[in-house]
Amino acid sequence: MKEETLKTGTTTVGIVCQDGIILAADRRATAGSFIANKNALKVHEITDNMAITTAGSVSDIQLMLKLIRAELKLKALKTNREPNVKESANLLAGMIYTNIRKMSMIPGISHFVLGGKDKFGFHLYDLFADGSLQDCKEFIASGSGSTMAYGVLDTLYKKEMDVKQGVELALKAVNAALQRDSASGEGVDVITITKDGIKHVVSKELRVKI
Repeated sequence: MKEETLKTGTTTVGIVCQDGIILAADRRATAGSFIANKNALKVHEITDNMAITTAGSVSDIQLMLKLIRAELKLKALKTNREPNVKESANLLAGMIYTNIRKMSMIPGISHFVLGGKDKFGFHLYDLFADGSLQDCKEFIASGSGSTMAYGVLDTLYKKEMDVKQGVELALKAVNAALQRDSASGEGVDVITITKDGIKHVVSKELRVKI
């Protein structure tokens, strides 16, 4: 892969709470060792009740976002109902599988964490860059800063925590990565998915301690 290809050296986090889902991510996008963007949004709504975090090559991420939003709208029109979270995750996983295996000079690398709610409850899925799909019952972290984030999540996560506690944990996990991972940085965005829908609850700068 050419070094100048814009990639997101990233930290993203997904957390399952009693009353909802938390999704969080840092804001730094890199091209090799160069910081290409200090305000990259890596948490995106794809429907009124589903959102994803993103990691990987920006061009592939942007394409996948456009495609999954369009496909979910088409599916809703064809079936006269909103797609549930599981079938939406399976649809995106199939798209990732096809994208990574197409012939190209630049591999189409994209990694998503999908959270949402439907009539069956709240759900969190890890969609790895090879197209594999994992149902996450507690939490997930992705990107170059995930090792540091997992240290915080493994230590502090509790099954009975509510959304407010989940937001605080997500901030701690992303901040831990910002302190040690050079490819993560600048700030953090956090959204919640609850019975009231999707809310962007945190959007702020987080500076690495000097």
